Amino acid sequence: MRALQIASTGMMAQQTNVKVISNNIANMSTTGYKRRRAEFQDLLYQNMRRVGSQSSEAGSVLPAGVQVGLGVKTAAIYRIGEQGSLSQTDNRFDIAIRGNGFFQVQLPSGETGYTRDGTFGLSAEGQLVTAEGYLVLPAVTIPAAAGQPGHGQVQQGFVETSNVNVVQEITSLITAQRAYEMNSKVITASDEMLSTLSRMR
Repeated sequence: MRALQIASTGMMAQQTNVKVISNNIANMSTTGYKRRRAEFQDLLYQNMRRVGSQSSEAGSVLPAGVQVGLGVKTAAIYRIGEQGSLSQTDNRFDIAIRGNGFFQVQLPSGETGYTRDGTFGLSAEGQLVTAEGYLVLPAVTIPAAAGQPGHGQVQQGFVETSNVNVVQEITSLITAQRAYEMNSKVITASDEMLSTLSRMR
């Protein structure tokens, strides 16, 4: 019975959804964190009867076909780039970006990384570094002034908080849990139907 497989895809999709939501909630206090959102799409449909096929010897044509869905899958996990609130700190080296932009940091591998976390301090050599000790690279000069459309501006003595809305995440968590339970009930119902069929033989 294909219903078991279809319902299992729904349960796996909601399991992914709960993982994404729980990660958002876990990072609600992380400076500069951008919340994620899982997106889903339906799997290919199986044509049981094609549109326009003949339904009788008289030549009558079906106006609508019969398609059975095969479930759901995770399409993507998006990063929502909305601005987080700015929180004032007592550290004069902390910097927050209001609007577009990222801080460039030098990773241990020598590559350039990007972050919105402006929790900075001074190294023993007097260089500006992140909380992990990565060197903050000088800003790339841009022809437009800060604050112009498409360009952010920096504020010293502030950090950007995460853009996680706890109420919204809890609501999404409840919705995901209900969807998981419904798919579980489909599996139970399908199992009972199969048991009934096997007893009828």
